Amino acid sequence: MAVSTSDFRNGLKIELDGVPYNITYFQHVKPGKGGAFVRTKLKSLLSGKVIDKRFRAGEKVEVADIEERKMQYLYQDGESLIFMDNQTYDQTPFGAETVGDAVKFLKENLDVDVLFWNDKPINIELPNFVVAAVAQCEPGEKGDTASNVTKPATLETGAVVQVPLFIKEGESIRVDTRSGEYVERVS
Repeated sequence: MAVSTSDFRNGLKIELDGVPYNITYFQHVKPGKGGAFVRTKLKSLLSGKVIDKRFRAGEKVEVADIEERKMQYLYQDGESLIFMDNQTYDQTPFGAETVGDAVKFLKENLDVDVLFWNDKPINIELPNFVVAAVAQCEPGEKGDTASNVTKPATLETGAVVQVPLFIKEGESIRVDTRSGEYVERVS
């Protein structure tokens, strides 16, 4: 299905040169001289690379055949990560390149959104926050509280996060998966 540039909006997924893109920014521009155009920033759903592209006003582009499914991460089997579709209970193996950096926040039984392009998984979207236990961290130095002092902590998922000095091994913390930053301690 083709859409016109007048239908552009943030989050619209389009296909250019056989590659799916997500529109992250668009602006209709009508200069004093010449024809109107639309300036966009497009993020590749395959590589994550952002490009700037101009379209003539009224130009048509194809909408990408993107399907989003809720899936649950089950376990790692060698190099493959096994996810289960929450509707059909089908298990699908994913390669590490499909998951990318999100692998450091994956816990068993975590629900994620998986993007499929032409029935092939291309990307996963983690929830904005995950709760994980601190597997290893050094104890904080007493009296070292003059400023916002942090220390590295390794989570049960393998991610290393900077946490405040009062966090101890075995405690659960909430982490922002978009930035990889500590949010709060969870009891």
